[in-house]
Amino acid sequence: MLTTRGTRGLQLLMLLLLLVALLLQGAVTVVGALKAGFYDKTCPGAEAMVQKVVNDAFDKDYTVAPGLLRLFFHDCFVRGCDASVLIDSTAGNHAEKDADHNKALHGFEVVDAAKADIEAACPGVVSCADILAFAARESVALAGNFFYAVPGGRRDGVISREVEVEFNLPASNFNAAQLIERFVAKNLTADDLVTLTGGHSLGVAHCTAITDRLYAYSRTSDTDPTLGPAYAALLRKSCPVNHTTAAVAATNSSAVWLDLLTPEKLDNQFYATVQMGFAVLGSDQALMADPDLKAAVAAYASDAKLWVAKFSRAMVKLGNMVELTEEEGEIRMQCRVVNGGNNRLVASN
Repeated sequence: MLTTRGTRGLQLLMLLLLLVALLLQGAVTVVGALKAGFYDKTCPGAEAMVQKVVNDAFDKDYTVAPGLLRLFFHDCFVRGCDASVLIDSTAGNHAEKDADHNKALHGFEVVDAAKADIEAACPGVVSCADILAFAARESVALAGNFFYAVPGGRRDGVISREVEVEFNLPASNFNAAQLIERFVAKNLTADDLVTLTGGHSLGVAHCTAITDRLYAYSRTSDTDPTLGPAYAALLRKSCPVNHTTAAVAATNSSAVWLDLLTPEKLDNQFYATVQMGFAVLGSDQALMADPDLKAAVAAYASDAKLWVAKFSRAMVKLGNMVELTEEEGEIRMQCRVVNGGNNRLVASN
């Protein structure tokens, strides 16, 4: 029979083994320092300053909202939410923002403006990673008319590698199994996948993202068979062959709405679009190929309140993907440049 001391020892051993197993998954979230109202004492106006900058930018350009949402997602999925997507490349280091997946990202200047205002009021206190998380929340509030509290306390990373993007972000031509695998690798569930895909209710897809669906789907079919003939013809009209090159996409001139029903509003109508077979991205339409994902799509399409509640929770969960501890990383003075200059990034290649 185990003694009390032996029982406690066994419990500690089991806890240690569990921790090791989590570490081996490669996506541990270190969230001990994250909490809502993190800057209430050190920089009490931080979140309000981000809100003002985002509101002003949104008033001039609606696309700021989907832009900031995607910046946040693309940041968190590579090295955790550490603002590494904001770092500029140098001659010796190709940063994340130069990856093909990220070339159409925008909203960087909004983060820069918020950072400048905050630095003027509270130098060296608020991380770029937190500013991006707050900015994404404000985008949701503006385009979706709902709000959620964002825990703060993230640190800014000092590594940004273009080559890491492709192997971490889901691609627009992924099937259901590939999508689930990529999300699970980040400690997100299949339900989180469907929930967060609702962010595609906003904004556009550039023609380069759907080239394969329209013109080179497989050996037996040029066009993705899940696209109805009429819808495929409509998409081809918006994205002719000569408008599916990277050079054209870089001009942001060739794109199609992601949501046919309410393209400028963050809402659950996107899921009705998917149900009808009108998803623009192959990865979005792939949600209908898996029974569980399909059921979640149906649930969200029929219940706006359910999706809002779960999207809010999923955004917080996404934001909790933090791989830097309190002792690691830094508070960048400028979001595009690591402290000491981006020449420090050379060693990260």
